[in-house]
Amino acid sequence: MNSFISRVGGKRLLRGQITDRFPTEGVERYVEVFGGAGWVLFHKPRHAAQEVFNDLDGELVNLFRVVKYHAGELARELDSLPVSREIYLDKRSLGACTGLTDIQRAARYFYLVKTSFGSELHSFGGKFVDLPAAVDRFPAVQERLRRVLIEHKDCCELIRQHDKPGTLFYCDPPYYGTEKYYAEQFSEPDHIRLRDCLAGIQGRFVLSYNDCPFVRELYHGFPLEALTRPHNLKQGEVYHELLIRNYE
Repeated sequence: MNSFISRVGGKRLLRGQITDRFPTEGVERYVEVFGGAGWVLFHKPRHAAQEVFNDLDGELVNLFRVVKYHAGELARELDSLPVSREIYLDKRSLGACTGLTDIQRAARYFYLVKTSFGSELHSFGGKFVDLPAAVDRFPAVQERLRRVLIEHKDCCELIRQHDKPGTLFYCDPPYYGTEKYYAEQFSEPDHIRLRDCLAGIQGRFVLSYNDCPFVRELYHGFPLEALTRPHNLKQGEVYHELLIRNYE
């Protein structure tokens, strides 16, 4: 199934190639360390007996939790809400969501993701959005998330918590040099910290990154595979990515 939202850096176009590289045996627990829109998670009915979705963006995590536990209430909050610049600006102006319930926060975030340009939350998209059709998908998303543990932790803390020989980690961190597009900070020391953490795990990992000299040097010695996909923002151009693993 598809994800129910879009997000900067989403893996819609590469999800099949990524999951094709996943191990076929010995995976007891599947952990998405930087969950984002969850395109890889949703691509399969189930990746392992135990699944974990994590992200450091608290508004995104709140949306996933509300869809999992309160899909009907979220749908009612969004019911008959038209797509307009004025409503978009009103919801964006709420800022830190002081005084809103978790369901109201989730509705606000979902509306901003759906109606903003490129799902970046910063400006109104100005195009038709079928919100009722998007809301109609909540029950299917709720069912897919029913047995998924939703976490809100630092990447390395999460990896250490869930690491064991039967764990598969999929990591899709903010790409090097593009960190400004994300709500949560992820600096150069964080990229190095993630590498150091992954280098010592008992489990296996698959890691997505932009193909650049910094990343190639950082993961020198690990199996690297170059991939391309259509560029999201530049029509007719391709974007170069890397898949990095700690297994052949």
